[in-house]
Amino acid sequence: MRRVPILATALIASVVTALTIASPASAATTSLWAGWAPLTGVGNDYTTTVTVANNPPLIADMTSDSRSGSVGVISGASTWLAAATPVGAKYGSSQGKPYLNLRARADNATSPSTTTYNFRTPTPSSGWTFVLGDIDADKVQISAIGPDGVALTAAQLGLRSTFNYCVPGVCTPSQTPADVPTWNAATRTLTGDTVVNPKSLDTNGAAAWFEPNAPIASLTFSYTRVTGLPVFQTWFASLARDISGTVTDQNTGVLAGVPVTLTDRTGAVVASATTTATGGYSFPGFLATNGYTVSIEPPIGTIAVTAASAPADLTTTDAVVDFAVRDIVPVAVSGRVLDADSNPIAGATVTIDGAIAVTVPDGRYLFDTVPVGTHQAVLTVPAGYTQTTAPPSFTIPLGSQTPITDQDFVITANPTISGTVTASGTGVGGVTVTADGPGGPVSTVTAADGSYSFPRVPAGPYTVTVTPPPGLIVDGAASRPVTVSTGDIAGIDFALAKTGSIGGAVLDGDGGGVAGADVIIDGPGGSTTVSTDSSGAYGLADLPPGDYTITLDVPEGYTTTEPLTKDVTITDAGEAFSAEDYAVAAVATAPPTTPPVTPPPTPGGGSSPAAIPPGAADAGSGDDLADTGSSVAWLPPVLAALLIASGAAAVLSEQVLRRRRRG
Repeated sequence: MRRVPILATALIASVVTALTIASPASAATTSLWAGWAPLTGVGNDYTTTVTVANNPPLIADMTSDSRSGSVGVISGASTWLAAATPVGAKYGSSQGKPYLNLRARADNATSPSTTTYNFRTPTPSSGWTFVLGDIDADKVQISAIGPDGVALTAAQLGLRSTFNYCVPGVCTPSQTPADVPTWNAATRTLTGDTVVNPKSLDTNGAAAWFEPNAPIASLTFSYTRVTGLPVFQTWFASLARDISGTVTDQNTGVLAGVPVTLTDRTGAVVASATTTATGGYSFPGFLATNGYTVSIEPPIGTIAVTAASAPADLTTTDAVVDFAVRDIVPVAVSGRVLDADSNPIAGATVTIDGAIAVTVPDGRYLFDTVPVGTHQAVLTVPAGYTQTTAPPSFTIPLGSQTPITDQDFVITANPTISGTVTASGTGVGGVTVTADGPGGPVSTVTAADGSYSFPRVPAGPYTVTVTPPPGLIVDGAASRPVTVSTGDIAGIDFALAKTGSIGGAVLDGDGGGVAGADVIIDGPGGSTTVSTDSSGAYGLADLPPGDYTITLDVPEGYTTTEPLTKDVTITDAGEAFSAEDYAVAAVATAPPTTPPVTPPPTPGGGSSPAAIPPGAADAGSGDDLADTGSSVAWLPPVLAALLIASGAAAVLSEQVLRRRRRG
């Protein structure tokens, strides 16, 4: 949108406010405004990458079919979110931090752009935000898909507030501070204010910020232009906090040199450390969310007093996770749980005589209080696996202190169904794929390269279905049947295509719009008739690839010399044909004329016509014409009146002559 430089005097107020806002929840809390790779591509086909957080990395790959012009990664030097704004109070000022400008697919109300962020790993349920700016002469619909393939609700999107980030009196034009977008939770749509800004003017500063409270695999914004030539702004930001703790021995005190690992909510190891001479460790600057696990590797001959792993939650403050170890009490029984490729299985449950142990990240488990006698270790097989090897029973003799080791289990992963979702031969991330089989339906989303998988599914018949995201349709079958037995099934692929749009206007000879004209659009889906609006514009969106014929039904009172039919082809790239216009001219109308009136015949002199004797002739025979319906009954009285008038005139003339003679 239009921008004016923010004045230095206005900035002073913002800076003072930034210095006086409340301190973060923890002194160690830090904020990060996202970094962007350069926007690459051409109009209707842009890509970039945004890094929302560093530890662990939270990265999204963006695709957009925005039109060109005033789009790109903007520096944030002249437009930013001050610390005085609602989002700035929590995440700090974004001054000098980049954000992204995009636009609608075309400058009309029927061609929204679709911008999708596919996260390489699902987002956490806290600790980050996205901000949408300049929502005034436009609107944006928000949709998100979770890692389970299920769409998030409006409540899960986590709208915090709408606001206007402009300093009053500086942004021009502006309705600040009352010019803020409205949120429709039912449709998950932000719309520019139509009360304060009833004409949807292209103003400045109207914004909203969100903090999603559920994981997101893909986030989509559908931007629609209402008036003018608007652009849309997008910011991302995150918070980070610290994890720390101490490892001690119950007998000797602090322990140095103990390996410590940190895993995130996905189970991936994101950091490792070793305790210092004071027994301490720390993992600074990690995304402020929950789901972290801290694990230690107790020194040989020792075991954790409670557990060797413990959760860490950074949602609201720093986390402190301490551990204590003690000497192992003989006799110890230990083993490992491995898969068929000798990879360790963490989190598996093993029981001996009702006692429970859980495998640590390297797949090991340990019991240190097993009594004398014969025992059997039993594994609770994790979901998605089949046990192929179990250890035999073992016996602890009386008086023995020799550890029992190598009580190992081997499990085999069930088969995997996998495939790829592509559009124009390129993988599409963030697409929901569902496999419905013996265990019921399960869903996932494609990775950035379009790949997906359903690992470790039980044997049986399945139906795999793809759900196209906004702006795309399935090119071919949307569901495929597969049968799982003992081996993996790959290559269950799907192809998507972008939808296109057709639009234009019907204009008169003066360039004005002709309302109510019918335009017929005939294509792969059949024939659709659309009528022009008050400005003469028409449009039809969400059209699948194929050949289309556009035909104008010339409205009554108009004519045209142009061809009535146009042909366009929408490919799987989803073209937007927005200028399929028609020119018509009003039909010239001749001025009305008055038909001539035939006067009645003028009576003449002479004798009256002879009467036809009764019975002299038959009206329907001979050469006489039949009565045509034109009556002459008026003629005898008229002639009689004329004769009387003539006689009177003759008498008058005679009297005049007599007077003259006498005189």
